[in-house]
Amino acid sequence: MALQLNLLHEEITEQRQRQRDPLKLGVIALIAFGVILFLYYGWNAYQTIEIKSRLNAANSEWEKVEPKVTAAQKRAAELRQIIDSTMVLDGLIDGRFYWAPFLARVSHCVAPNIQVTSLDGGIVEADQSVAVTLEGIAAAREPRAAAEDLRQLLIEQLEKSYSAVKVNFKNLEDLDTVVNLSGVPTPSARFVLSATFNPKPGDASKAEEPPKDSAKKK
Repeated sequence: MALQLNLLHEEITEQRQRQRDPLKLGVIALIAFGVILFLYYGWNAYQTIEIKSRLNAANSEWEKVEPKVTAAQKRAAELRQIIDSTMVLDGLIDGRFYWAPFLARVSHCVAPNIQVTSLDGGIVEADQSVAVTLEGIAAAREPRAAAEDLRQLLIEQLEKSYSAVKVNFKNLEDLDTVVNLSGVPTPSARFVLSATFNPKPGDASKAEEPPKDSAKKK
């Protein structure tokens, strides 16, 4: 049996001890941990740079678009003001009172023996109603009755187009002078009528009932 001698036994043992030295192992671990941290912070720095690059690009695009956006917002505000003004004007136009139809109604009530000498009217701001003062002379055998007929006709005509119609005498007095009506001397009376009404039309009249069938069912 051959005998082998290991003359390097002590050196090999010392080398193994050096390799297993705790300080060396700690240094290696520390270096490895440092490398990991370097890679981690390097990756975060790369992401930060990329985010800043995107932000700068977005800011650049916004600087190009901002004048157009500002102009569009200003134009939108101007259009809103125009629309609001138009709506106000439309409301005023829709709610205004037309005097021509009213005068046409009055003209239908004035008989040949009635003379209108003055007509004054306006809109009452409190409730947007219309107030009219009508002054004139009525000539007939019974001039007061002729003036009353005019008042009744005014009520009937105005109720066809308006609501809350009221027509009353403010003054009604006989005159000493005689009016020549168709060549006949006729007594006369001076009247002053006050008319108030709502320019909005009244409720629609009830629909007429349909005619009943002449033939009844058996």
